[in-house]
Amino acid sequence: MNPFYITTPIYYVNDVPHLGHAYTTIVADALARYQRSRGRKVFFATGTDEHGQKIEEAAAEQGMKPAQLADQVVARFRETWTNLNISHDDFIRTTEARHKLVVEKLWRRMADKDDIYLGEYEGLYCVGCEEYYTEGQLDADEKCPVHGTKVQHLKQPSYFFRMSKYQDALLEHFEKNPDFVQPEIRKNEILSFIKGGLRDLSISRTTFDWGIRTPDDPKHVIYVWLDALTNYLSVLGDLDSENNEAFWPATVHLIGKDILRFHAVYWPTMLLSAGLPLPKQILAHGWWTINGQKMSKSLGNVVEPNTIAKDVGRDALRYFVLRETPLGSDGDFSHEGLIQRINSELGNDLGNLLNRSLAMAGRYCDGQVPALPESPTAVAEDKTLVELATASAEQAAKHFEACAPSRALEVIWELVRGTNKYIDSCAPYKLIKDPEQKARVGHIVANFLEALRWIAMMVDSIMPDKAAEMRHQLGMGETQASWPESWCGLTVGSQLVKGERLFPRIEDDDKAKLFEKWTGKPPADGAAAKPESKKKEQAKQQQKKQKKEAPAKEDVTISFDEFCRLDLRVARIAEAQRVEGADRLLQLQVDLGKETRQVVAGIAEAYSPEELVGKQVIFVANLKPAKIRGIRSEGMILAAGGKKVLALSALDREVPAGTEVR
Repeated sequence: MNPFYITTPIYYVNDVPHLGHAYTTIVADALARYQRSRGRKVFFATGTDEHGQKIEEAAAEQGMKPAQLADQVVARFRETWTNLNISHDDFIRTTEARHKLVVEKLWRRMADKDDIYLGEYEGLYCVGCEEYYTEGQLDADEKCPVHGTKVQHLKQPSYFFRMSKYQDALLEHFEKNPDFVQPEIRKNEILSFIKGGLRDLSISRTTFDWGIRTPDDPKHVIYVWLDALTNYLSVLGDLDSENNEAFWPATVHLIGKDILRFHAVYWPTMLLSAGLPLPKQILAHGWWTINGQKMSKSLGNVVEPNTIAKDVGRDALRYFVLRETPLGSDGDFSHEGLIQRINSELGNDLGNLLNRSLAMAGRYCDGQVPALPESPTAVAEDKTLVELATASAEQAAKHFEACAPSRALEVIWELVRGTNKYIDSCAPYKLIKDPEQKARVGHIVANFLEALRWIAMMVDSIMPDKAAEMRHQLGMGETQASWPESWCGLTVGSQLVKGERLFPRIEDDDKAKLFEKWTGKPPADGAAAKPESKKKEQAKQQQKKQKKEAPAKEDVTISFDEFCRLDLRVARIAEAQRVEGADRLLQLQVDLGKETRQVVAGIAEAYSPEELVGKQVIFVANLKPAKIRGIRSEGMILAAGGKKVLALSALDREVPAGTEVR
């Protein structure tokens, strides 16, 4: 199996890490972790770009030397990658001696091919891009198309690289390697640029000092992009090192679309000149906006990844950015969307699946892994689950291989939801009432636990912390992640470990606090308004008391329209347990077909948890959520009786969960 070498861009140290940096690095980390799970030899590199006029000027503005500024910002990047659980194999800095040696060696190889010559350059220069532009590339006000800042008119002696010499060779490479640049829209942009005619490239500067000096002519500093791009080689060691031979050419250069030309034109032609193989693929992702707006310090809407990761968990942030948008497209970050995915997909779909599975295994199998059936596909429901898991793993693997983590997550979540459906379809909570079905219940439990093992293995590259916690709760100990292949990975008889919920629900009041912290204002939907003052709360309680004490009104009729405001549904009770310290309360998980809700019901004096599981009841689905004994209750089941419950609402025949009641 060929080695897998993936790189992020090396990040410029004129700014602290933001969501854009985090996204690129999380994507690269997920792809690297996936390849390791398949047993492939992986090298994952990232780092910092520390030379150039921008750094020199930024340091001077702060009264610092460039090296001091670089050291300060590099520490922030290292801290952020630790906080986000990034598993890079090396972190390269362009100020390191090992990097300088390889840059000089690459320069000499290009010079030996007579591809470098001394001349003079006069043109329009953007300090932000460290790049010359033609008038046709600028906007009407002669501003940089990337930074929107005025360019400078510069004239200086410069060494040039004969890039024009490699135009035909580069076009030929594109033709022979149709996936060289992806996505397709970016490839077409680059092909259009190349066919427009490549010019020789200015590769040295004399107007600043912060950089690597050109060999044999110390008056010149090597162009920052030649310097920076060489990191992909220097991080592997010397050009002729064993590590370089093992991993070069790179499998994937993962970059933002704004630096595509440097990677897809400048870098390949330099490699052609030096006689080195070209990277196998250059993959450009889009930009992130926030609520449809460009992120900007002046707008105060920059997303700080360390804060988000600390507040909701780094795995939740990793999941959101990978799930929210296909790699290659622009993405829009929404705090509402983040919390919605945490509550629904992570909390309700995955977290609830693990929680209910371990609860049933605890009740029906003494908290141990039971044996799988001798024939895993003999029963129709079992066969469907095994086939779904196999198909999900195959499709997810194809998407990971194609560098499409969002699509991999889509098919993994088909298995998450399919496993929930399997439990509902097999209904072990009903079968357990029949002693003759005990063996069948054990097989069902073994199957959904095995499906959870597959899920834990497949989400490991996305959410390594939570995947490890899932494996621990499934009795797998410290087992390392490997891609699932056979339906028999759990050890029969091993003890399951019921732990805390994987993703606790973010309640409205917590949501309010988070939004205030992140944005300085409450959520747009108003669901998390500021808490009431003590006086207001006391007034409300007094009003409630007065209402209770007031005599009943004679006219208690309601209109048909008022009745229609009630959303009544058929619900099936999937789980039930007692609320600690409360004699009358039970905590229920009720199935509404497309979702599962949590309800706290005062029915413990009339029903035991065991006899409730599997029952169908009538459920008020649009009741405002409330907290009872600190537990969120998301609706109400209807029962007969006043203060004392006599019986639950019921139907005279089975109907699908979620069916409307009218």
